[in-house]
Amino acid sequence: MNFRLLLIPALLLLLGGTLCASTAEVEKRLQTAVNEVLAIAEKSSSPSALAESLRPVLQKSLSFSAMTRRAVGPGWRQFTDDQQKKATQFFTTLIIRSYSSKFTPGEYPAITYKAASTPAPGRVEVPTTVLYQGSRYNVTYRLEESEDWRVTDVVIEGVSLIANYRTQFDAAFKSGGSESVINALSQSVTNPK
Repeated sequence: MNFRLLLIPALLLLLGGTLCASTAEVEKRLQTAVNEVLAIAEKSSSPSALAESLRPVLQKSLSFSAMTRRAVGPGWRQFTDDQQKKATQFFTTLIIRSYSSKFTPGEYPAITYKAASTPAPGRVEVPTTVLYQGSRYNVTYRLEESEDWRVTDVVIEGVSLIANYRTQFDAAFKSGGSESVINALSQSVTNPK
């Protein structure tokens, strides 16, 4: 009998155990961040105060650089370094404002975490069910090891936040290049709907 063949199942079990532990750790990290957000939201007096209070937690938990790069899509390579920085700053502000405007003081979501999965090496998806103001939503957080296990996308009811923005930014890029995307982001930040 070839003893090397016996080692393969043992190694697979060991790697599988490591992967599960890693997945559990990533899920716990996400839950900690969400709990921090909810604690801050509970103490906040207004949406603008909430947005500023949430900024440090969200910047620690979300990879805004990866999110911006992916939302812009292939045109990102044509941005200068300065344009990439501006786009990331505007997109960060846009997402934080958008996120914080969803909270109503005194009403907070009940979140149920489901088993995390690893769709590819270095990627973890954490599906949740969110009950908020009488409505139930399926929300999946996508995290990546290459981004220090920070969130790189959020899928709400099957719609990717990044894909949704990419559609908008792609149209802006096709009509006027990188400056058009930056102007669209700037308008969204300075003139919120």
